[in-house]
Amino acid sequence: MENTYGRLPGALIPWYRENARDLPWRKDKEPYHVWLSEIMLQQTRVEAVKGYYSRFLAALPDIRSLAEAEESKLLKLWEGLGYYNRARNLQKAAKIIITEHMGAFPSEYKEILGLPGIGEYTAGAIASTCFDQPVAAVDGNVTRVLSRIMESYEDVLKPAVKKQMKQDLEAVYPQTGCGAFTQALMELGAIVCVPNGKPKCGICPAGEFCLARRNGTQLELPVKIKKKDRRIETYTVFALHCQGKTAVRRRGDSGLLAGLWELPNIPGAVTAQDALKTAEEWGCGSLLLKKQVERKHVFTHVQWDMTCFYMECGREAEGLEWVADREIHGRVPLPTAFRQFLGNNCK
Repeated sequence: MENTYGRLPGALIPWYRENARDLPWRKDKEPYHVWLSEIMLQQTRVEAVKGYYSRFLAALPDIRSLAEAEESKLLKLWEGLGYYNRARNLQKAAKIIITEHMGAFPSEYKEILGLPGIGEYTAGAIASTCFDQPVAAVDGNVTRVLSRIMESYEDVLKPAVKKQMKQDLEAVYPQTGCGAFTQALMELGAIVCVPNGKPKCGICPAGEFCLARRNGTQLELPVKIKKKDRRIETYTVFALHCQGKTAVRRRGDSGLLAGLWELPNIPGAVTAQDALKTAEEWGCGSLLLKKQVERKHVFTHVQWDMTCFYMECGREAEGLEWVADREIHGRVPLPTAFRQFLGNNCK
């Protein structure tokens, strides 16, 4: 095993330097840039992140501007990426960097790991890429690569397995070029030892010593014990319209999508008649039901099945925020779960 791990830097680093994708966050080793990209890339595809990354930096070009940004601006920049606590933790960490580190991003792995929203993977990516420290960043791409190279049938979702992989990697990190080795492992998993479909073994720099390739077991690995099925929740959503304005409200301070804006909604599925009665009780005056649309939105552990009723209201009910249609796309940070209904309402 030691010999196989030991061959990785020499095989992967030259390959990476010749084949790495041209990504905007690889233009430099500025910690703020690497940190932002790694947080954005959690649960999000690379192609989707590119535009968000550029817009975010244009609006908040440094750690201080991030720390001082109004939350509404921050969440608007994050709109569509989901998992909004990532954005809030970015700002919490930025404030700590300003107040406790004199505005300089901490360079030691343990200090980086101590910042809000930064786990072992992200801390390892920053420490190795920006500060050339021999700290591994082990994510799904890396566990897949190592499982196949070592032909390991251990469950990669177990923390102990990932921890052992991290230790084995760190034992063979090069004295210099730590960041290149970290990035090479990620890149190999992203474009060669791919998660979906057959890996491109013919162009793999580790193909010579990959045990799964030798034995034809690539598609059996990695082993992941099936997670529990997503919980399904049902909601009735109200797209309430009144004289060129749409009703929104702010969610509570805890739970899923905490503190963000939403279209008014209630748990469960109700009939059109009951939906009209609910809107009437809210104080929306005379009501005209225009249509209803069914949609779903999938989170990591839960799926929302939603029926949205579109209504023209006689008056603006108190207790709701009424936003002009021309402003709702630019001013209100509305999660995708609810924004998907606006295209049917604001035309």
